[in-house]
Amino acid sequence: MEVVKIENATRIYQIGKLETQALRGVNLSIESGDFTALVGPSGSGKTTLLQLIGCLDQPTSGRVFINGKDVSRLNRNQRADMRRGAIGFIFQFFALIPTLTAYENIEMPLLLNGHSAAERRQRVGDLLAAVGLTERGHQRPDQLSGGEQQRVAVARALATKPALILADEPTANLDTANGKQVMETMLRINQETGVTFVFATHDPRVIQYARRVITLQDGLIVENHAAQKTDEELVGVGA
Repeated sequence: MEVVKIENATRIYQIGKLETQALRGVNLSIESGDFTALVGPSGSGKTTLLQLIGCLDQPTSGRVFINGKDVSRLNRNQRADMRRGAIGFIFQFFALIPTLTAYENIEMPLLLNGHSAAERRQRVGDLLAAVGLTERGHQRPDQLSGGEQQRVAVARALATKPALILADEPTANLDTANGKQVMETMLRINQETGVTFVFATHDPRVIQYARRVITLQDGLIVENHAAQKTDEELVGVGA
């Protein structure tokens, strides 16, 4: 089943009389359960594409479908509803609320979506266990390592059981060991739950975890190929 379908999408940014064409007619399908890397140099269009998929922006022309729903022309509130229900986000700089504990950061999307206290307690406990941080739930972000903070961000992105997780340079601020741990956590969750991951990256150490690699250049997809590794081989790529 297609989680993401993009049809001939363009995105033009205009500042005064200057136009920048960030995407130039992109066509793309991402299937349920994919673990996909968007790669390319700065200015290639990968972050713009991630923003269209995440309902953070709209195409200038073309259409974007998420779970079969055309989100191309949704208004701001409708896009926010789509993000809250169907999409989780992992950011380069973690974006945790510094005054909240790891537990409370993960709990926040569930509070916003109106889940009961019992539901929140069960879900947050399960997610802390899934990312290996059961004993760290009471710690604030400044008491956690960078890798631990990013694993909290992974858990928060999963809190509402979205169909799709989008990660923008998820390891850019991590050393090799922590980056490896975050990628292995994401891959394991993908394998165990079937949630779809799409991540933008420059890092060749991250790219090797992907089942599919989509290369952008000058706003166009120039390569789209499946990795030749099994899931067992993907788990061991950073060894």
